[in-house]
Amino acid sequence: MTNPVIISGRYRIPDSELREQFTRASGPGGQHVNKTETAVQLWFDLAGTTALTATMRANALRALASRLTSDGELVIAASEHRSRERNREAARERLIDLLDEATRPKRARRKTRVPKSSKRKRLKHKRQKGRRKALRNKPAMDD
Repeated sequence: MTNPVIISGRYRIPDSELREQFTRASGPGGQHVNKTETAVQLWFDLAGTTALTATMRANALRALASRLTSDGELVIAASEHRSRERNREAARERLIDLLDEATRPKRARRKTRVPKSSKRKRLKHKRQKGRRKALRNKPAMDD
């Protein structure tokens, strides 16, 4: 069996929480791709994992909501390599990247103000453009 998946160097996901399914890959490859099951689907129960803290799990569930099944499982597919082992490694690396990004705490945004010089410049440009458009009108007929 393979080693546990390590996230951010601190958290480990035991192999017991990962489920792999191997299928035949599509695309070019001739007889090899038609006869061997090298594509990997990696299933990780994000909603029920004990490897992550409650806060990390909540952040990951929110960030990865569009990628989860109705049961809260994250499914990652890898079929870009010819060997089963390399596809397995690629799927695990993708899992690490996804979870690392999803569990990283987001920095709070600091509000900034538009400088007065930018406001003046914008309004000056707006006045110039308005004058230019006004000159395109027909002159008024005053008797």
